[in-house]
Amino acid sequence: MSLETENLPSRFVEIKREIVASHPDFQQRLTNAWVDVLEQLDERTNRIIRRGPSYIPQVNFKDLGNLKPEQIDDIKRKGSVVIKDVVDDTEAMSWKTSLDEFVKSNPNVDGFPSNDKQFFELYWTKAQVMARSHPNVLAASSWLNNLYHVKSGVKLDGVDLSVSLSYADRFRIRHPGGYWDRHPPHVDGGSIERWEDPIFRTCFADILNGNWRQHDPYDLEGRLDARTSLYGRPNQSTVFRTFQGWLAMSETAPSQGTLKVFPDVLLSNAYIMMRPFFRPVVSSHSQNPLDAKNWEYDISSPEFQGIYATGGGFAGPRPTPTLHPHLKLDKTMTSVPAVSPGDMVFWHCDVIHAVEEEHTGDGDSAVLYIPAVPLTPQNAEYVQNQRECFLQGKAPPDFPRVQHPEGSFIGIGKQEDVVGRLGREAMGLYVEVA
Repeated sequence: MSLETENLPSRFVEIKREIVASHPDFQQRLTNAWVDVLEQLDERTNRIIRRGPSYIPQVNFKDLGNLKPEQIDDIKRKGSVVIKDVVDDTEAMSWKTSLDEFVKSNPNVDGFPSNDKQFFELYWTKAQVMARSHPNVLAASSWLNNLYHVKSGVKLDGVDLSVSLSYADRFRIRHPGGYWDRHPPHVDGGSIERWEDPIFRTCFADILNGNWRQHDPYDLEGRLDARTSLYGRPNQSTVFRTFQGWLAMSETAPSQGTLKVFPDVLLSNAYIMMRPFFRPVVSSHSQNPLDAKNWEYDISSPEFQGIYATGGGFAGPRPTPTLHPHLKLDKTMTSVPAVSPGDMVFWHCDVIHAVEEEHTGDGDSAVLYIPAVPLTPQNAEYVQNQRECFLQGKAPPDFPRVQHPEGSFIGIGKQEDVVGRLGREAMGLYVEVA
């Protein structure tokens, strides 16, 4: 059964009813907001299509502390940014060389596709450990973390946005040619939990009460205790990442297997959160199927468009042109501009993102996945558990067990490969290493 027709549990209707009961005049307020969002999406999607990759903000690492307010506002609204020259080109390319050699020395590493591995279930190679603890990488992460704030002004115990923690993830070295369909448009960091978990739901309260223009994707408060993984599904992050990100180890440009994003986190959040409460009343082949007049409020179905059952839990949101037609994803999913080794690409934790299906370039498209993770109580607890996985050469807590654990591989990263005091603190290694 396809994702677009799969039935979700009937109890999901109760989630909708609970949300409706929590907001006065819900139907009228959300309907008015829905009409407004559709009008704004029509204008904004046309602008995104016209601009293409040039719509994505680009800044230099050395200029992060001197950006104009309007530049910062632009980054926050689009939820995506390329930060140039975070790491020296030579050093970034040396990490790719190191990883190539690691894979050759350890042919049993887990990865896909199995006949030509390009995405690797590896977390603790020397290159990865060094890159995550690089002072510039940590500084860029800290800058991104500080785009968040507490809207209510309440002091949050145990939170320091200036302290970056290290979240171990994987890497890819994608070869030219082939077809990559494993990463279609999707949103990470919580699936049905966005609606089901009452705390996570508060992050979108302004949307659900009809005041979507007041929605602040950078309000920190609701994020800290949000349960983003109610069902314990592997590959579902349990930490709060302000931004997901990767560091380029090669030159990569549009059409060369790079990242694609929907560059407007305010509108995509509003639309995705409202979508389960409305249904079309005309065929997609009819005249003006996107017109608000051709959609009506409806909470009778358990469907949450883009959410689907998998692995004992639920995955998504995975927006599609059919389920979320107003996003015009076939045209608005925008490839990030060309990057060089040492550049980093970041996207807000709610941003719709994907990987290009084709790689038409001549060389490898190689990146290390390194998100921005602030110090919070929940994140600190995760890092303590992750540290033990590092010391034992096992996959980190959020990720599935692998057939061949890294601890037995040749050239695995060690404590002494973690760079500097800040790097060791980011990894939960508080004891100085000689």
